Amino acid sequence: MVGADPRNLFLLIVAGSGVVAMSFVAPIPQDPAYHEFADQRTLLGVPNFWNVFTNLPFGLVGVYGLAAKHRLHPSVSGTAFTTLCIGVFLVAVGSSYYHIDPSTATLFWDRLPMTIAFMALFSIVVGDRISRRLGDTLLWPLVAVGIASAAYWYWTELQGQGDLRMYVLVQFLPMLLIPLLLGLYRGKGINAIWLWSTLGIYVHAKIAEHFDHFFYEIAWLSGHSLKHLLASLAVFLVLLAVFLVPQTDRQRVTGIRLPGSGEHVP
Repeated sequence: MVGADPRNLFLLIVAGSGVVAMSFVAPIPQDPAYHEFADQRTLLGVPNFWNVFTNLPFGLVGVYGLAAKHRLHPSVSGTAFTTLCIGVFLVAVGSSYYHIDPSTATLFWDRLPMTIAFMALFSIVVGDRISRRLGDTLLWPLVAVGIASAAYWYWTELQGQGDLRMYVLVQFLPMLLIPLLLGLYRGKGINAIWLWSTLGIYVHAKIAEHFDHFFYEIAWLSGHSLKHLLASLAVFLVLLAVFLVPQTDRQRVTGIRLPGSGEHVP
């Protein structure tokens, strides 16, 4: 029984503690300076060209994932994977739309698909590490919560009292829970090495975003543009994690052998 596993109780406590802790945090308004990105160059008639153009890899990764869905490992929910790929593709659309004309109104369309992708990924990992049925059951409620977090933030901005707390929770709580899932449970097919790499690259993407102006001063590419490239690479590694890898490739990637089976697994 899934609910009887003490590891599940631990995860519930961690998730619940995160929600409760965030409720004690004061409302987090959107920083008015957020839209003032370092690289505002116009090229080929496109404002903020590099911040727009570097979203292209998200679209390519999303389309590639949908086209290669037949390679999906049998343990991974096809519905959750499709939702992830659509969300990633829409990140390219929404983020490009935002960066052409940065504002609070356009930022909503940047953040909305990101919440869909985050929640779909979390559902996939839950399905692999705990229960496929649980992952499938959680998918749409999680996506609904993600969408609600972006909608709630935008609504509070329109009221003049912006509050990012729910959006921050949706973005970062799964990034805390996924490592716990990887560490506490044995997977059914997802390659943990690629998922750990995804998390590591995502952390570097957030660092690059924070140092937007610094990177722009020392290189031709700003930190925010670099963040787009790193984050799209992180998503591509998710695809590698959930695709069915031939045994010879799996041997090179993991070097771990199941006793008596001859199969290398993550």
